[in-house]
Amino acid sequence: MQVQVLPLEQNESIQINKVKLKTMKYFLLGFGLLCLVTTGYSQEMAPYRLTLEQAIEMGLQNHQQLRISQARLQVSEDQVKAAKTQQLPSVTFSANAFYLGDALILDKDWSKVQTVDMPHFGNTFGIQASQLLYKGGVIKHSIEMAELQQQLAGLDLVTNEQEIKFLIISHYLDIYKIMNQIQVFEQNKVLAEQLLENIRKSFEEDMVTRNEVIRAELQIKNIDQAILTMKNNHAILSYQMSYALGLPNNITIIPAEIIPTEDVNIDMIIQSQDYYSDMAKRNHPAVRSAEKSVEMAEKNVDIQQSNWFPAITAFGGYNMQRPLTSNTPVMDMYNNSWQVGVSLSFDIDNLFKTKRQVNLSRSQVRTSREALTYALQNIEIGVNAAYRKYKEAEQQVLLMDESRKLANENYEIVRNKYLNQLAITAEMTDASNAKLNADLEYANAVINTVFQYYSLLKTTGNI
Repeated sequence: MQVQVLPLEQNESIQINKVKLKTMKYFLLGFGLLCLVTTGYSQEMAPYRLTLEQAIEMGLQNHQQLRISQARLQVSEDQVKAAKTQQLPSVTFSANAFYLGDALILDKDWSKVQTVDMPHFGNTFGIQASQLLYKGGVIKHSIEMAELQQQLAGLDLVTNEQEIKFLIISHYLDIYKIMNQIQVFEQNKVLAEQLLENIRKSFEEDMVTRNEVIRAELQIKNIDQAILTMKNNHAILSYQMSYALGLPNNITIIPAEIIPTEDVNIDMIIQSQDYYSDMAKRNHPAVRSAEKSVEMAEKNVDIQQSNWFPAITAFGGYNMQRPLTSNTPVMDMYNNSWQVGVSLSFDIDNLFKTKRQVNLSRSQVRTSREALTYALQNIEIGVNAAYRKYKEAEQQVLLMDESRKLANENYEIVRNKYLNQLAITAEMTDASNAKLNADLEYANAVINTVFQYYSLLKTTGNI
């Protein structure tokens, strides 16, 4: 982050400096009041320390998106259970009661012959059972299809878990980066305050003009403004993470783990790119989902082909009926009967319709296989990009470390020259700004390496 310093010519008149000084006092007064209000607000936020593992665990337990995915998985499990009920026989029980009127006998010319008295109360009881014995394995394939849908729902849950993990890791590292930036700013603020104290002494001895003091004061205020922005960003990220972790939103999340950023040699255990590519092809939820889609399309072909086979069904039943209207005279008694047998049925129109449905299903299989190939290509591309970004992050750490050492060395040289009155304040300010930027960039580079490592794991589906 570049710290802007307002340039002031050293040869400006004293009157102009006085006017600008008065204006700057009003500005600093207003800025100070704003800082007090913001500090009072931030003090209301309770700090909450947790490790990255704790944050991930809480996110997996409380994130609303995962609850939706878990509910969908439960629906798919119930669908499998419902599909398995097709293996059970169907049983129907029926009972009715009715009023039976007298029978009216008519002649061929529709003239009344006689009225036959009938028992007026009638009722029947019946129970029928049937069991599909064979229809090309349609029930078996339907159950397998439901199980594949359940596996797809499980993979969707895994995908969402991966996304939630990466989101929490990103926020966690962002907070860590912000806190490191605040620490760097505060360390440089201490140095700036020491410089300001030396300049004030020189000003009291009439060795420098008032604008030199203003330069140093503005540098400190710029640092304060940057710290204020960082703290607000910290509060925003904490608020977002509180919903993801199921925590109260009036807390400030503080990372409990330490990522060293001082004189650290980044040496994570990293394998070859082919290793991560193979891992991604085996484990990535997107690839596994595409494979399940191919299996489902193939299973749908089997289901459609079952329409070419007849349905063989075993059945049995028992009936009881009263009165016996088949006798003359009618008998007010129960007639009991039962039957068992096997039926065969076949829809003739399936000879013409099934072929088109099977061809459609086979086309869907080809589409699913192409989608699987496309998913594998995307995974390969993603792993390649993530691997290169990680390697780049490693190199950035080395480069930023060298820049940081040079900036610190330059700062010490200019500082010694300034204390010996061999350098002007502008040179000291430039050296201080360079040191601040180098420290920030190095700290950010170290944390970025950790982020790129988790990003690489995400592309393999094993975060």
